[in-house]
Amino acid sequence: MNVECKALPKTVNPESTKSNSDDEEQQMELDEEMENEICRVWDMSMDEDVALFLQEFKAPDIFMGVLAKSRCPRLREICVGILGNMACFQEICVSISSDKNLGQVLLHCLYDSDPPTLLETSRLLLTCLSQTEVASVWVERIREHPAIYDSICFIMSSSTNVDLLVKVGEVVDKLFDLDEKLMLEWIRNGAVQPLDQPQEESEEQPAFRIVPCVLEAAKQVRSENPEGLDVYMHILQLLTTVDDGIQAIVQCPDTGKDTWNLLFDLVCHEFCQSDDPPIILQEQKTVLASIFSVLSAIYASQAEQEYLKIEKDLPLIDSLIRVLQNTEHCQKKPEDSAESRTGETKKSDLTQDDFHLKILKDISCEFLSIIFQVLTKETVAQGLKEGQLSKQKCSCAFQNLLPFYSPVVEDFLRVLREVDETLADDLEEAFPSSKVHT
Repeated sequence: MNVECKALPKTVNPESTKSNSDDEEQQMELDEEMENEICRVWDMSMDEDVALFLQEFKAPDIFMGVLAKSRCPRLREICVGILGNMACFQEICVSISSDKNLGQVLLHCLYDSDPPTLLETSRLLLTCLSQTEVASVWVERIREHPAIYDSICFIMSSSTNVDLLVKVGEVVDKLFDLDEKLMLEWIRNGAVQPLDQPQEESEEQPAFRIVPCVLEAAKQVRSENPEGLDVYMHILQLLTTVDDGIQAIVQCPDTGKDTWNLLFDLVCHEFCQSDDPPIILQEQKTVLASIFSVLSAIYASQAEQEYLKIEKDLPLIDSLIRVLQNTEHCQKKPEDSAESRTGETKKSDLTQDDFHLKILKDISCEFLSIIFQVLTKETVAQGLKEGQLSKQKCSCAFQNLLPFYSPVVEDFLRVLREVDETLADDLEEAFPSSKVHT
């Protein structure tokens, strides 16, 4: 290890790379022997002792020089990759993050056109943003470089590299989660009117670039990387936590329609289907929570939009009730479990799974209550005929909505009574607290 690390300055010297052309603009290539040597260091840098040894030999300074001068994509990728491994260890991460010059060089790598280098840069950024001690340093640096927004939007909207899209999505998700102010700045970036735009054109609602870019990336990763789709759905959910974010989705009709159609298709035709085992919800709980949260925000703010036609209410009700049924199934403890036999339940036994299931249940109930409030007599009749509002499903809905949404349930029963008085009586008998007050 000593020999390879001590030889590192000579090995990664930008001038030691070769080109296939005399043209200075031609991108450089590493010879095979040199690449193998550096890749061995890259592999070894995952070990903390090796990472500390590299830091002692001023490897970050060496790599900063390479990244500033080299035009060799593979060499740049490896250098950032080694730094990414080193940053996994807190002491080194703090040291790397405190070097302002190195920070500038690394952020500049986000403007690179080489996907592998972009991937390693994103991985390094995510590692640093995940370290509490230095996260704010990187957030502020990113805020100081507005062009990073453009670069990330370009990647999300045009890249077909799923690994890169997932990692960039994780960076954006982390940034928005860490700093609402930065999220607002990025939302508003796409809404800035050009100074030379005619007045009559400026009256048209502006396009918000961040949402279409997120949607495009989500469509790209949808079939190949479920975790990546989860990340992009969570980005959309974070956007809906601020009014500007909701407007970024719904203010432009095309963006609102694209968002709604994608998410509607996911919940009605892909996730938690009728022939799926209930336990599948454990794998889908976080992405479904994000999707329902976004759909609920759109529904609540844009009830008059054409894409929110009333006939879409019934498939959504069907999906929401199925999720609630499966949530109840997943939350049940086996009767013969040690916990059931001893009767002991500790707070620590409430796992992350339980926590996320509760969040999904709360979001589903809120969305279901919003839809129930706008159901017409005709829609209820159709739901009874097609099975979305059967006695069993209404009972599941009531069981979850009561007592917090009692007024909503009472209003629904009034409409139901006009269509099927017997069913309304049966439900009131089963749920006395739902009885309509006269």
